Amino acid sequence: MSYYGKSFKAPPSRPTSLASTRANSTGYFAPQQMWREHNGTTTPRAASMYTAPTPVTNLSRANSTTEKPLDADPSRGDSVNSTRLSNAKRDFTIGRVVGGKYIDPANDELDADCGPIKTVEGIDMPLTLTEIVEHDGKEFIVLTFATGDPENPFNWNPWYKRSISTMLNLMTLFIGLATTAYSSGIGSMCAEFGVPEIMGQLGLFTFNMACALTPMVLAPLCELAGRKIVYAGAFLCFSLIFIGLALAKDISTIIGLRLLLGLFGCVGTILVGGTFDDMYEPHKRGRPMAMFSFVAIFGTVAAPTYAGFIDQAIGWRWIEGIQGLANIPLLIAVFAFFPETRGGVFLHKRAKKLREATGDERYVAEDDIYTPDVKSMLRASSVKAIRMLVTEPVVFAFGLWIAFCWAVVFLFLSVIPITFQEKRGWSEGVSGLPYISLAVGTFLGWVAHHFQMRRYDRLQADPNVNVVPEHRLYGSMFGAVWLPIGLFIYSFTQYGYLSWVGPVIGLAPIAFGIYFVFESTYSYTADCYGENSSSVIAGQGLMRNTLGAVTPLFASAFFHNVGSQYAGLILALFGTFLSMIPFVMFKFGHKLRARSKLAKEY
Repeated sequence: MSYYGKSFKAPPSRPTSLASTRANSTGYFAPQQMWREHNGTTTPRAASMYTAPTPVTNLSRANSTTEKPLDADPSRGDSVNSTRLSNAKRDFTIGRVVGGKYIDPANDELDADCGPIKTVEGIDMPLTLTEIVEHDGKEFIVLTFATGDPENPFNWNPWYKRSISTMLNLMTLFIGLATTAYSSGIGSMCAEFGVPEIMGQLGLFTFNMACALTPMVLAPLCELAGRKIVYAGAFLCFSLIFIGLALAKDISTIIGLRLLLGLFGCVGTILVGGTFDDMYEPHKRGRPMAMFSFVAIFGTVAAPTYAGFIDQAIGWRWIEGIQGLANIPLLIAVFAFFPETRGGVFLHKRAKKLREATGDERYVAEDDIYTPDVKSMLRASSVKAIRMLVTEPVVFAFGLWIAFCWAVVFLFLSVIPITFQEKRGWSEGVSGLPYISLAVGTFLGWVAHHFQMRRYDRLQADPNVNVVPEHRLYGSMFGAVWLPIGLFIYSFTQYGYLSWVGPVIGLAPIAFGIYFVFESTYSYTADCYGENSSSVIAGQGLMRNTLGAVTPLFASAFFHNVGSQYAGLILALFGTFLSMIPFVMFKFGHKLRARSKLAKEY
C-alpha cells in the first residue's frame, strides 16, 4: 500500500448536503430519513450518494487532539451518536483511496482539497473519499463518492437516467391499468360464477386495501434490499398472478389473487420516488415526478377504454391474460437492463473490497452503520404516519382532499356504465370510450402543470423572494377548481334524453382537477414537513387507498337509490368545499406550520 498526492489540508466549507432533504412524493422511505425521523437528527456524511462531499466545520481545539459530538451542529447533517475525529493541526481526517486500473496521477487534481491519496493494489476501485468517524464507541472509515465518480447515479448520462425513468413509468402504467381494467369484466365474471356483482367488487376492495396497508409495513424493508431486486422480484410476481386470474375457477380465488396483485403492484410503485431521488438532484426532480404522477393517474382512468371491448369480444378471462402477456417485454427489460440506483450499494461493495484487500475492518459505507433498526423504520412508516394524519391539520386536510379524488375515480367505474349503458343503451365496449375524456383531462393537467413548475423555478431563482411551501399552491388554486366544475357539468347533463356530448365533456375537467390535487398534495406536504414527509405521505396514502377501496362496494347502490343526478350533485358540492383548501392554506398555511412541532421551519 502506498501514498501519493499533495500535503493534507482540510476541505473548505461547501453547501449543505442535498441528501438531508430526501423525501418522496409517492411515499418512499429512506433508511437515513427514518433514522432522522426517529432520533430528531441527521446522519453524518449524508451526501454519500451525491457528487460533492458534505461540508465540514473545524471542531478541533488548538494544540490538542479532540473528539467533539456532531450534534453540536445538526444543520451540517450530523448524528448525536457519532463523532468526527480531528487533530492538533485542525485538519479533518478526510482522505482519498483508489485501486487497480484506476490508479492515475491525474486523480491528484480531483478533490484536491482533501487528504493524500492511498493506493490499494489487487482491486479495481475508482477514486473514493474516506472519512474517519466514531459511531457508538467504534471507529469507522466511511466511504463517499469523489467528484465526478462515474458510478455515482447523479453523474449518469441524462439519457441513461431517462431510460430508467421510462421503465419505471411503464411499470407504473401497467400497474395502474391492472387496477381498473378488472372492473370491466366484473359483470360477466360474476354471471359465470353465479354470484352477485358485489362479490366481484370485492376484487377492487382487496386490491386497494393491499395498496393502503402494504407500504406501512414493507416500504422501509424494501429500502434495505436495494432497488433492482425489489423491482424485478415484485414485478415478476405481479405478472405471474395474471395466470391465476385468467384461469381461476371461483370468485374466492379471484378475490385472493387480487389482494396479492395489489401487494406486489404497490411494492414496485412505492419506490419510484426514492429511485428518482437516487438519480436526480432536487431542482431536477420535479419533471420526472410530474410524469410519474401523470402515468399513475392515466393508467387508472384509461384501462376501461379497451377492457370493455375485450370482455365483449373474447371474455373477461382475456382481460387478465392480455395484461399478463403485455407485461413480459417490460419484465425482460427490467431483469436485463435495469440497474441498481442506490449509490450506497456501490459504496458498500467498495468497502467490502477494501476490507478484503487491506484487512482493515473499519471500511464501511454510510448505510452500513447509519441504517436504523427495523423497529424504528416501522414506527415511522405506520404509527407516526397515523398520528400525524390525525393531529396535523395540514396533513388531514390534504389527505381528505386526495382521498376524495381517488374515491371519485373509483365511483366513476360504476357511474359511467350507468350513464351510457343503462340510460343510453350503449354496448359494453362503446360505453368504455368516455374514459378517453378522463385520459385527455389527465394529459392536459400534466401539460398545464409545467406552467406551475416554471413559475416556481423563477421564484427560486429570484434572490429577493423567500420561497415557502405556499408557493407550490398556485397551480392547485387554478387547476383544482375544475374538479367540482366537471362534476357539476356531468351531474346536469347525464340524463338519457340529452346528448352524450355533455357528460363526456364534463369528465375532462374532473381528471384535470384530480391531477392538480395529486401534485399539490405531495409537493406541498413534502415541503411543509421536510424530513417527516415520508410519514405524512404514508398516512395520506392509507387514507386515499382505503376510501378508494370501499367506494366500489356502495357506488352502484348510491347512484341508483339516490339518483344519478343528485348523487353527482352531492359529489360536486363536496368537491367545491374541498377545493377551498389550497386558498385557505395559501393564506393561513404559514400559521399552521408555525404551530406544528413537526413542520419544517422557513
